[in-house]
Amino acid sequence: MIPEADALRAESECFNKLLEKNEEHFGMITQFKSWSINDVVQHIHYFNALADHAIFDRAAFETEYGALNALRAGGSSLVRATDVRLSHLTGDRLRAEWLARATAISARWSDLDPSIRAVWAGREMSVRSLITSRLMETWAHAQAVYDILGVDRISRDRIKGIAALGVSTFGWSFRVRKMEVPAIVPHVALTSPSGEIWRWGPQSHSEIISGSAEAFCQVVTQVRNIRDVRLNVVGDVAQTWMEKAQCFAGAPQDSPPPGTRFRI
Repeated sequence: MIPEADALRAESECFNKLLEKNEEHFGMITQFKSWSINDVVQHIHYFNALADHAIFDRAAFETEYGALNALRAGGSSLVRATDVRLSHLTGDRLRAEWLARATAISARWSDLDPSIRAVWAGREMSVRSLITSRLMETWAHAQAVYDILGVDRISRDRIKGIAALGVSTFGWSFRVRKMEVPAIVPHVALTSPSGEIWRWGPQSHSEIISGSAEAFCQVVTQVRNIRDVRLNVVGDVAQTWMEKAQCFAGAPQDSPPPGTRFRI
């Protein structure tokens, strides 16, 4: 059983309720790389499909991912290439197709053996990690939509998988920047949306990150700068990590500058 698959379904349904009420705003430009709301939904939808191929049909994954990369090699941006591969799917039809696929793949993924391996972004990982990454991307990219529409988000304890991913990518956040991984791993103590305390790492008095689990998830997914959230960060290693945290694969990415990602 993979609980993150059920969390993805629930998170997708929650995001869908926001989108259903705002179909007329799909052309609105968000604070994330000047993507429109339509671009955000396309991105989530397309990469959900790619992940499903990566798990169940390696040949289909390689064909589709190759087609996307060929467009990018030809000068297309990721947004433009995704739009082409989705045949310019927009608006309510895009929303409906994204939700239907997200619901279907969540059900398909739920009963998988979590130790099965899949190749994603040039590296092999467990399907549980891949599914958690889809939960993370859905949650993180949706934040840009909540922000631009001026809607306060209510997170649930299903973000625990995202927090755990953030913790597990401590070393990656340094390695992707060709930095030495610190020998000291900070203790992480987060308050969940329901009030439970989630803990990771060895007990420490000198290297600690504590506070809201939602804020921690916002930082490790790079939807907020560490200076724009209320987290208690103690120690040089903890501070450096939070400044450079990156829980997703690919090339190194910088957090948004302070004050540039916020609810309108």
